Amino acid sequence: MSIDYAPLAPTLWPLLNKFYREQRSPMRGDKAAQAWVARDGEIIAALNLTPVADGHWLTGLLVADACRGQGVARRLVTQAVASVAGPVWLFCDPGLAGFYQRLGFALANDLPQVLAERLVRYQRNKALIAMTTPAP
Repeated sequence: MSIDYAPLAPTLWPLLNKFYREQRSPMRGDKAAQAWVARDGEIIAALNLTPVADGHWLTGLLVADACRGQGVARRLVTQAVASVAGPVWLFCDPGLAGFYQRLGFALANDLPQVLAERLVRYQRNKALIAMTTPAP
């Protein structure tokens, strides 16, 4: 498998949403975000980095079912996070904390106000924790 990890050009955003739909995911690209994808001919994984405060918010990480367990998410997250300045925050199921910790994330004690408010809203419907990676 020869996988390319790179930002997705804004003109190709329809392909990102097509990928999410094909994976039966409610996730969608955010035009305010920088989309990153892993491609093996077609998109096999994606995530979004949205500027927030002095860093970025990582959302929408998804790997195609057929490509899971092969390190695709690890490589995609690592390259996307390395491409931006400042901290990167994310919300995840507590069961994924170990995965993100291996990538350098830690539990987030302080969130930008906009993310803190969003986390409170999201936690009404599901168990989520906030994590961050320090600014480089």
